[in-house]
Amino acid sequence: MDNRSEVREFLTSRRAKITPQQAGLPAYTGNRRVKGLRREEVALLAGVSAKYYARLERGNLSGVSETVIDSLARALQLDEAEHAHLDDLARTANTSRPARRRAPQPIRPSLQHLLDAMTEAPAFIRNGRLDILATNRLGRALYDPVFADPARPVNLARYEFLNPGAAGFLPQLELQAAGAVALLRTEAGRDPYNRDLTDLVGELSTRSEKFRTLWAAHDVRLHQTGVKYFRHPAVGELALPFEAMPIPTEPGLTLTALNAEPGTPTHDSLRLLASWAATLDKDNTAVSDNEHSA
Repeated sequence: MDNRSEVREFLTSRRAKITPQQAGLPAYTGNRRVKGLRREEVALLAGVSAKYYARLERGNLSGVSETVIDSLARALQLDEAEHAHLDDLARTANTSRPARRRAPQPIRPSLQHLLDAMTEAPAFIRNGRLDILATNRLGRALYDPVFADPARPVNLARYEFLNPGAAGFLPQLELQAAGAVALLRTEAGRDPYNRDLTDLVGELSTRSEKFRTLWAAHDVRLHQTGVKYFRHPAVGELALPFEAMPIPTEPGLTLTALNAEPGTPTHDSLRLLASWAATLDKDNTAVSDNEHSA
């Protein structure tokens, strides 16, 4: 992905979101030709010259200091995710050559054992482009409709935008799809030379107008905690709080675990899902045994 274009479009989109009133500037009478702040107003708020800010917004972050990045973040009222994204864009602009990427590694057995030990909570490991790389039994059962999609690798964003059954499985599909795009945009800033990510964005942009619109907004986000909503074909409605935790020993991978408060309808449904998952395991074992004896 082209760093200059990413910088230009990100700064422009953030500037358009801030009004002079929100920035604490005097209200101007008459018509304004820009939706948000003018470039010179951002420069004033950031404590840099209008000429220097214009250079930055043209996409040239070469040599920019951390102090200036922090000043821009304050002027544009960036949240934590947006500030981190601007840091990533600046880091890329000031790196002389792309970092050499190692080939994707399989999930270590110890991580799979950790997942398997989580018997009462659905859990899975994903990478930055939202491929599900490993799950425990309950996680596999929860995301069964996603795994039923024949496209591989199993990818949450592809499912949400391209699978016609996604709206039935995900009651808040619009919110989840927007969140997925924001996560992909965040990852693109963090890892701009990831060819697999670029290919996925290209595929979704080609096949989904909704994805193209959301991608063009340049929104980013952190994905640490919240609630995920499901309408599972086997157990019905589920509202599951989740925690998403980066794996320190595996840069770029995230472990997500979901659970429900005991005594709630969702907790009862989760226990029913565990029973359903056990039934699937027995069915799969029986099929395997029959195949070997045939």
